[in-house]
Amino acid sequence: MINLEKEIREQPETIARALEINLDTIREVVAKAKAAGVKSIYFAARGTSDHACVYAQYLFGILAGVPCTLGTPSVFTKYGAHIDLSGVLVVGVSQSGKAEDVLAVLESAKADGAITVAVTNNTESPMAKCADYHLFCGCGHEASIAATKTFTAQKMILGTMAAVWAGDEAVIDNFRGVAAKAGELLDTKFDDIMKFADKYQNIPGAVLLGRGVSYCIALEGALKMLETNKLKMKGYPTSDFHHGPIAQLKEGDLVFVINPTGKTEGDSAEICKKLLGVGADVVVVTDDAKLAPEGTTAFVLPSTGSELTFTYMAAMFFQLVACCMTIVRGIDPDKAGVINKITITK
Repeated sequence: MINLEKEIREQPETIARALEINLDTIREVVAKAKAAGVKSIYFAARGTSDHACVYAQYLFGILAGVPCTLGTPSVFTKYGAHIDLSGVLVVGVSQSGKAEDVLAVLESAKADGAITVAVTNNTESPMAKCADYHLFCGCGHEASIAATKTFTAQKMILGTMAAVWAGDEAVIDNFRGVAAKAGELLDTKFDDIMKFADKYQNIPGAVLLGRGVSYCIALEGALKMLETNKLKMKGYPTSDFHHGPIAQLKEGDLVFVINPTGKTEGDSAEICKKLLGVGADVVVVTDDAKLAPEGTTAFVLPSTGSELTFTYMAAMFFQLVACCMTIVRGIDPDKAGVINKITITK
C-alpha cells in the first residue's frame, strides 16, 4: 500500500485524536481571548493549511459571528511592513511548523502583545515554540507529499475552536461523530471511487465547485489532484463561477459540484442546471441522492448530520480520487518532481 492510501486510511483515528488531545487547550485559548476582549482572528498559513483556515473562517462566522482575516505573510517578510495585531487572536497553521513567513507573523504579533496560537504536527517546530499556545495535530509522521490526515486534523482543531468560542457543545458532539463516518466512507466507497478513477484516468483536468463552507474543499480537492496526478485542476466558489469562469467550459468537461444537505442546496442546483446546459460532465458529491439532478452522476457519501462536518467526507472523497488515480495511472505520488513535502516560504 502506498503512503498516500495508508495515511488516508489513518484518518478515523487521527480526526478523533485531534479533537480530544486539544480540547482543554482550546478552551483555555478561547477563555483567555474573550477575557482580553479579542473580537477578531488573523490566520496565517500556506497551501493546504490555508484551506483549513478558509474552513475556520466560515465556522467562526457561522457559529460565533467572529470576523476572521486570511493573512498575507509576505507583507511582513517581503515588504517589511508592520500590521498592528494587538488585540487580535493570531493563529499560524503549518503541518511542519517550519514555514518561515508564518513564523514571522507570529513573532510580529507577539511583539504587539497579541495572543498567538500555532497549529502544527511537530511539537519541536519553531512555530510551536514561538506561540503562546500550541495545538498539536497528533497525526504521527506524514510521509506522503500530499497532506491528507494533517489537513483534516487542522480542520478539526480549528472547527472545535469555533464551536468552543460559540459555546455550542452540540457542534462539538457532531465533530465527535466524524471519525466513525470517516471509517464508514473508507469501508463502503473505496471500490466505487477506484472504478470512477479508472473511467476518468485520461482526463486533462477538471473544475471543482463549492459554496459556503464547502468552498475550502473545492480548493483542497483541486490541489490534491494537481499535486498527485499533475492534472490541471481548479477550485472555485460556486457563486463566483457564474461571473465569468463558466465560459471556460466546453462539452464533456468534468465538473465536480460539492452539494451537501444544507443552506447552499439551491445554489448548487442552479449551477448544475447551467453546467448541464453547456454539456459538461457533472459529478455531484453529496449526502443525499435527491440533491443530484437528473443528468448528473451522484457520489453519495455518509451523512454526518451537518454540512459543517460533511466537509470531512468530501475532503476524504477527493483524497481517495487522487489516490486511486495515481494507482490506475501508474504514478508514484511520492515522486512529484518539483514538489517537496516541506516547502519553506519566506
